[in-house]
Amino acid sequence: MPGVIVDCAIYREGRRHECATDFSRALDTARAEGRSFLWLGMYEPTQHEFDQVSSDFGLHPLAVEDALKAHQRPKLEVYDDSLFMVLKPITYDVAADTVTASELMVFVGDSFVVTVRHGTASPLAAVRQRLERHPEILRHGPGAALYAISDAVVDHYLEVAGELQVDMEELEAEVFAPIRRETRSTAAQIYAFKREVLEFRRATVPLVDPVTRLHSTGVPFIHDHARPFFRDVGDHLARVNESVEGLDRLLSDILAAHLAQMGVRQNDDMRKISAWAALAAVPTLIAGIYGMNFSDMPELKWPLGYPMILVVMAVIEVSLYRLFKRRGWL
Repeated sequence: MPGVIVDCAIYREGRRHECATDFSRALDTARAEGRSFLWLGMYEPTQHEFDQVSSDFGLHPLAVEDALKAHQRPKLEVYDDSLFMVLKPITYDVAADTVTASELMVFVGDSFVVTVRHGTASPLAAVRQRLERHPEILRHGPGAALYAISDAVVDHYLEVAGELQVDMEELEAEVFAPIRRETRSTAAQIYAFKREVLEFRRATVPLVDPVTRLHSTGVPFIHDHARPFFRDVGDHLARVNESVEGLDRLLSDILAAHLAQMGVRQNDDMRKISAWAALAAVPTLIAGIYGMNFSDMPELKWPLGYPMILVVMAVIEVSLYRLFKRRGWL
């Protein structure tokens, strides 16, 4: 199990101390000392590997099942002996223009924090390092760790939203450029970008209710002094959701505008084709009439018939060309 345990420490008065592999004894020690708590971090544990931890910390079986299976929506569940919160950290690959969501489960209880992560995106290492430089925050116990984790995840949402905004502006400029190259895949590109925004929304929108509950009263293991900090997290999350909803609406408008542009270009093409067909039809019609070879056609024996017909064809063709050109059909 050492490969599954990412980090384990007891924080006494905000100062880090390494913990023993006997988690039950380490937890009893933290509870006996007061103003201490144990923080255990795990990465994608199996059922067997997590059994000891869930037994030592008294974790609820339903929460344990969710933590092991992953693929959960962001949520907050309150049990008798712990809180269980699911967050979805997001990474954005600028080169590939893809949003990737990982999962982070946090158990908070009496003098302990257990984090279980799935996927590559995780702010936990940076959060621990930052908190260990500020022991006055860690003195407030497990609730402070939950706040720091939530704040780091949501703050990174703001960064990802900014990256998406930049890429969306580039896409918008490409769609509405006055001179455009052939872009048969533009609609697919817009739709793919819209799916990335949807993936982002799946991480941010469901998190509103858990954060709202954390800064309200009645949630155990969260000290009253920590509730205003969760309100700040909620404010940041509201900004993220407003940005994401704006991106989603704008992408829908861009897609509609692009499809409208395609329709206009197709109509232009059809007008041009129709105009050229009309220009070709006039001489074809005249030549067809005089190609019927009826013996009683009066113009057949007229000496000026052939040049007159050519002149008539040329006049009609020039007139139609100027008419179509003036109307913008050619």
